Amino acid sequence: MTRQVNADAVVIGAGVIGAATAYELSKQGRAVICVDKLPSAGYGSTSSSCAIIRVHYSTVAGTAFAYDGFFDWLHWAEYLDLGESKEESFARFCQTGCLVMKTESNNHLEKVLANVKELSIPFEDWTPQDILSRLPNYDLRCFAPAKTVDDPHFGEATSGEVRGAAFFPTAGFISDPQLATQNIKDAAENAGCEFIFNRRVIKIPSENGRVKGVVLDDGTEIAAPVVVNVGGPHSSELNKLAGADVDMCITTRALRQEVAHVPAPAGLDFEKAGLVVSDSDIGVYCRPENGNFVLVGSEDPPCDSHQWIDNADSFDRNFSNQAMTQALRLAQRMGGLEFPSRMRGVVDLYDVTEDWMPIYDRSIIDGFYMACGSSGNQFKNAPAAGRLMAGLIDYCEAGNNHDISPFQFSLEHIEYNLDTGEMSRMRRINPESSFSVLG
Repeated sequence: MTRQVNADAVVIGAGVIGAATAYELSKQGRAVICVDKLPSAGYGSTSSSCAIIRVHYSTVAGTAFAYDGFFDWLHWAEYLDLGESKEESFARFCQTGCLVMKTESNNHLEKVLANVKELSIPFEDWTPQDILSRLPNYDLRCFAPAKTVDDPHFGEATSGEVRGAAFFPTAGFISDPQLATQNIKDAAENAGCEFIFNRRVIKIPSENGRVKGVVLDDGTEIAAPVVVNVGGPHSSELNKLAGADVDMCITTRALRQEVAHVPAPAGLDFEKAGLVVSDSDIGVYCRPENGNFVLVGSEDPPCDSHQWIDNADSFDRNFSNQAMTQALRLAQRMGGLEFPSRMRGVVDLYDVTEDWMPIYDRSIIDGFYMACGSSGNQFKNAPAAGRLMAGLIDYCEAGNNHDISPFQFSLEHIEYNLDTGEMSRMRRINPESSFSVLG
């Protein structure tokens, strides 16, 4: 027997951005249902996130958006508004700071530093001596361009040395991204949101150009005038299911990624004394990981091939040579890294647009919205993204033509109005992008 349910809004996807969107819509007084095919919040690609909090982006808008989100992580209990008794179960923000190497490939951070200066974001200029005082025995020779291990010149220094770096004290990482998402789920439920797990959306019907709700795989029909696609790597499938992909100039695809966890060098307590490091000279980033491990990811240099996935429910979760390549590239800098006989880490999917920047937008179907193309670089922005989507939905549902006059989003914690037209599905590819996970 078909079960029929009414709601003011349905959010598809209970990852960190989906949960944050459901939370903000619920805070507005809407009756919200958040649906996910997995057993609980944050069980999808969010659970594999490196959960790095940083502000260095290639555009001013991206930088401002990330800086706004930083304050939510810094004041996590205040953002969740669940009461002091719950704080022991909250995810932890490890504010280690982030060190970004000045290299040829990032133009010695000229654009990045111009962005943070415009927004008065604190940073420090570090000399090579400063770097070595924090990371003893770090090899500052240049190895660019980044290479794969099968390159006959892999591991050979090229010419020159890293001239310095920028240190951002407002950066770090979240100890447990899945727990952080469950914290937001609890906050959303406290605000009145209902979550339905272990159910897949199989239909997104519309009538006369207006979304009518969703149909789940158990026959449940949820009638709602607003549906938000926050499906992560499944976002492109959901857009097609709704018929919302026909006017999109920017689209999304699922991209397979590997992240390695390798033991820190003997004598280096990287778990306690380490920090986030971004190093485009060797094409990797790293951060501390539990058990005195070093988490190592790729910054998507040209040598690292992309493996696009057509079916986000079926892909190879076994490590390839890519994870070891990333670890060995870091070993060029960090001598003494230990390599276990069996690689540890995660293999999962990004949701990537052509310019690696997100889509936070309405669609050609009235009432159907999308928060997708998170590209592996939007975890940190989840609280701000939830607010943006709630504001955008209010703006559009009030009859405003967002495609012609884009919603101007006033950030919560800093004085900056974000032109959300930069996040439109119909934008042109942004030439200012890094065209990588850095955004």
